[in-house]
Amino acid sequence: MRLSLLLCVVAALIVVAPARGEDRGGVRIPDFSDPHNQPKLPDMTGLASIRFVTEDDYPPFHFSLADGSLAGFDVDLARDICETLKVACTIQVRRFDLLAPALESSEADALLASLRIDAESRAKFDFTAPYYATPARFVAGTQNSVVATPEGLAGKRVGVIAKTAHEAYLADFFPKAERKAFADRKSMREALRNGEIDAFFDDAMSSSFWLAGTDSNGCCAFRGGPYTESRFFGEGVGIAVKKGNRQLRQALDYALAVLSKDGTYADLYLKYFPVGFY
Repeated sequence: MRLSLLLCVVAALIVVAPARGEDRGGVRIPDFSDPHNQPKLPDMTGLASIRFVTEDDYPPFHFSLADGSLAGFDVDLARDICETLKVACTIQVRRFDLLAPALESSEADALLASLRIDAESRAKFDFTAPYYATPARFVAGTQNSVVATPEGLAGKRVGVIAKTAHEAYLADFFPKAERKAFADRKSMREALRNGEIDAFFDDAMSSSFWLAGTDSNGCCAFRGGPYTESRFFGEGVGIAVKKGNRQLRQALDYALAVLSKDGTYADLYLKYFPVGFY
């Protein structure tokens, strides 16, 4: 079997498997917990409060309202975690470049600011399990019958941002698609609306915001996926704690698992991501 054919088979049978989770009103809610290894609540002695640190200019995750109060997916998640653990909760706002120093100097206990888990961040901090990840997905016109499989996209014009992990993934797993590289998302999306390409392949979260907004004008929808291969798209986003703070990390993992199981996480996801990206 030729390598290209083998890659297509792998892409079709394994990589496109949807994230574990539940469906609510047609929206797939991701679930990052391990059903075979549910975290337990550690001894909470000495852990009476959690000082979270975040920023306020990355909507819908963390942002300031007109009255100066803090809102967002991460902010609500922090509050729900503290309620689950029955501890006091404070959420401090810092510039992004000051978040890590606050944790390193023990001015804060946990960093909750959409920080990606990778080799560089793992060298500085310990992390909880991911609480979200950004998969890749195809987007096509609602009137276009394109099927997002290696065979269905053979010969189809598929847009992708040049020199990205998405382009590399497309080349490896969809080699028969006719790739059209773009310098930016705006031009790629315009090309899809104008019928210059049959679909595009991009970050699903960014695409979900575009699909939900007025700029897309209801032209398009997700097809296939989600594609979550960590070698291309990363390990996800977790809550960072100081190296060696095992008690807090375990407590946070326990709370995240509870919030996933009791439906609180799903409610937050639907509140901030009405066009789900899974």
